[in-house]
Formats: sequence, C-alpha cells, structure tokens
Amino acid sequence: MVRNVRGWELDDATRPVIASGNDYPADFEIAPHHHARGQLLHGVPGVMTVQTEHGAWVVPPDQAVWIPPQIEHSVRMMGEVETRCVFVDPAHVAGLPEKCQVLGVSPLMRALIQAAVELPLDYALSGREGEIMALLLSELRALPVLPLSLPFPSDPRLGERCRSFLTRPQAHQTIDDWAETLGMSRRTFTRHFKRECGMSFAAWQRQACLFAALPRLAEGKAVTNIALDLGYDSPAAFTTMFRKTLGFPPSRYLKSA
Repeated sequence: MVRNVRGWELDDATRPVIASGNDYPADFEIAPHHHARGQLLHGVPGVMTVQTEHGAWVVPPDQAVWIPPQIEHSVRMMGEVETRCVFVDPAHVAGLPEKCQVLGVSPLMRALIQAAVELPLDYALSGREGEIMALLLSELRALPVLPLSLPFPSDPRLGERCRSFLTRPQAHQTIDDWAETLGMSRRTFTRHFKRECGMSFAAWQRQACLFAALPRLAEGKAVTNIALDLGYDSPAAFTTMFRKTLGFPPSRYLKSA
C-alpha cells in the first residue's frame, strides 16, 4: 500500500491522479497546509473536521471531502481515522467543485479508492492500472454533495462570535441574543449575517449543532444526552432537526458510524 506521500513526491509525480493512505490516532491534528493538487480526503472509521479561513466541514465515517488545489486547510481526527487520499493534478479538476465540499462516497468509488491506494505512484497509464484511475476520476465527478458545510463570515466580530458558538453550540440561542451581543438591531443583524455567511442564522445554527453532534454520535453517545447538551427541548426536537438536514434520523447514522 502506498502511504505517507510527501510534498516533494506530489510535486514530482507525473501521473494525473495518485493515491495514498495513512492511519491517525484519535484527536490528531494536521496543521494548516495546502497542496498544488486537488485532494479527495476519505476517512474509513472515525469523523474528520476540515477547516479553512472560509468555513468548516465535518466528514462522517466512510465519506469524503474535496479540497481544491492551493486551498490552505487543517484537519482534525475525531476518533481513530484510517484515511485514503486521492490527489488530482490541476489540469484534470474540471467538473469538480471549486470550493471545499463533503461528498457522499458510492460503493464503486470506495472500491476504486482502495484499488488506487495499492498502486505505485508511477503506475502504468495503459491497461488495468490506468483504467482504474480513469474510472476513479470519472466517478469522483459524479459523487453527490452532502450538506455538511459551515461558512465563516469575514467580519471579524461576527467571525469571532461564530467560532465561539461552534465550540459549544446551543440550539436555544436566538437572533435577539446575537444581535444584542453585537450591538445591532434584529433586522440589521439578520441582513448582515445572511450577507456574510450566505445562509440564514437559523440554518447556520442548525449546521453548527449538527457539527457538534456527529462526532458524539460516532463515539456511541446516547441521542438523548446529545440533544440535551445542545439545548434541544427533547430528543424528538433534535431528531427532527437531524432528519431535516441530512434526510435520515440519528439512529441510521449511529449504525453507519
């Protein structure tokens, strides 16, 4: 298996698509860095969070995040994570997202990634090896985007407030609470928040709570405890939010995690 591909190896690689794998312990953090190539970061067990200056993304077990070329990002492992990375030369990223996105990994893509990791960096462009990588790139372009992004505002005061909230999300906090803290009227805050984040405060707050919940679910914590910790009135209210955002209940996520 190809593991621990170094930066100079990425720069010197001549193949349009290359792959590598690595294992990380719980709570391991990869410091901010960037790649000349686009990166598909796929985690098998565990949950990952990826952060850039523009936002954060939570990657559930067995899903992946696409990171375009030259985007500086940091990664934190929530639990032990076995990663598989696919690096795509900038000349071949057409048709892929232009910003970070969490992608749903299909069974075919999962098998292709595993096969790609087993290939040498200088794999043959023709025959089986080249066909695997060509199909992988085609399947990558077809993967669905999952609603697991959390944009950060560029306004310093609002950005600080958002990051503080993300460390301990509380569903019961209101627009009025935030507006008062920032010295704005409710109407001004609502417009400012949507302009800065590209979504309503309510939608952003739901995503933040979801971000906090997914790693805890992956650790096997009870839905009731998670719901109450996040300030929901009941587990049912939390489940409704979860289903509305992801399309399925926490119990299904628990099984997959």
